[in-house]
Amino acid sequence: MTIVIDSTSAAAQTGVVSIPVVGLNHAVLYVRDATRAAEFYARVFGFEVVESAFGGRAVFMRSPIGGNHHDLGLFSVGPDAPRAPRGSTGLYHLAWEVPTIDDLAGAAAILTAEGALGGASDHGVSKSLYGADPDGNEFEIMWRVPREAWGEYEHQGAVMPLDLDSEVRRWGSEGAARA
Repeated sequence: MTIVIDSTSAAAQTGVVSIPVVGLNHAVLYVRDATRAAEFYARVFGFEVVESAFGGRAVFMRSPIGGNHHDLGLFSVGPDAPRAPRGSTGLYHLAWEVPTIDDLAGAAAILTAEGALGGASDHGVSKSLYGADPDGNEFEIMWRVPREAWGEYEHQGAVMPLDLDSEVRRWGSEGAARA
């Protein structure tokens, strides 16, 4: 493989090199049973199976409303696989973005019904719910506040209690209709 570097680019002139990432394309998780985990992600997130391979030991899934080939890969590692202790190195959580605050409120109801809701936070720039799949892999479901409303939170990492009902009144379809 040959790599060609453009010597006229800003990176070449400043010595600073960066990769132009536009977003996280997909995540792959090790789970005890990929088929069981896929059932959870289908039921809770509405993900659809793109492919189930190796006798169900590898499952690739996607959101039906996104344009991605797959958003999530699940690889079975066996029923006795240990979970990394909290605070050890590795992935902490994945954040899945929903399009509206009303969708976030709907997610809260679904996660509660599944017994998968673990917490909620207001980050100023986003409103977030936290949960875990059957293997304990933690995830965040978040709604991003419009950029023009970030205000003082634009340059800080805030963690505050989330009053989801109040946020739905402010940002939701009913609140938007009154504005």
